[in-house]
Amino acid sequence: MANIPGAVTDPSRIKGAEIHFKSGTDSIPGYLAQPAQPGNYPGIVVIHEAFGLVDHIRDIARRFANIGYNALAPDLYARAGGPTDPNDINTVMPVMFALPDAQAVRDLEAAATHLRGLPGATPKVGAIGFCSGGRHTLLFACSSSMVNAAIDCWGGFIHRATPDAETTASRPTPVLDLAKNLHCPLFGVFGEEDQNPSVTLEPELKQRAAASGQPVTTKIYKDAGHAFLADYRPSYRETPAFELWTDITDYFGRHLK
Repeated sequence: MANIPGAVTDPSRIKGAEIHFKSGTDSIPGYLAQPAQPGNYPGIVVIHEAFGLVDHIRDIARRFANIGYNALAPDLYARAGGPTDPNDINTVMPVMFALPDAQAVRDLEAAATHLRGLPGATPKVGAIGFCSGGRHTLLFACSSSMVNAAIDCWGGFIHRATPDAETTASRPTPVLDLAKNLHCPLFGVFGEEDQNPSVTLEPELKQRAAASGQPVTTKIYKDAGHAFLADYRPSYRETPAFELWTDITDYFGRHLK
């Protein structure tokens, strides 16, 4: 097994559970990980990749709980259903592109509200997402004031809706066009070998988001492609993954604790 940054070596330090939380009139499933020891903890919304709420995303939530956060990973596909086979990209892409942006923002706001309502929770809530979840993190931070710090990890299709369309009914505005409305500090993560997002978008994201007046940090990780933190996939790169995890924990520590 690969060395994994932030791995939970003592499971007794955390607790995790499948839960449902309210989003409007709906009940949304998600995975909640918390420190086992009662205390006053900030929250983190962990936003899944295009594949949905897979075990890796639950594990990321547990890693955050292990270092003193309440971490909630919502299932953004709950209403329409996720990919029939997360290992088949042909079933993944249509589901990903069909998820309405407005609905995703509402559910992410509801996740943040749930975290703030937990016993002992502090008011600070961050958001982090990977792949399509990176895009949703940026969308959330640019559409809502309910997040205090955001980390967009290789969010794809931030400059257009799909490979064939700049906008669609589900994705009516490119997220890059919303960056000027950023509501909180942002950390944008890029792999130097990634094609979606290409590193050519890094300066554009930084420039557009900086127009919001919020602090914006971006970083291009060397010897890394798309999804280089995903230790369950061939894309995993151990050295930049450990570097990223240190940067993530430092960033959230500064802005949420």
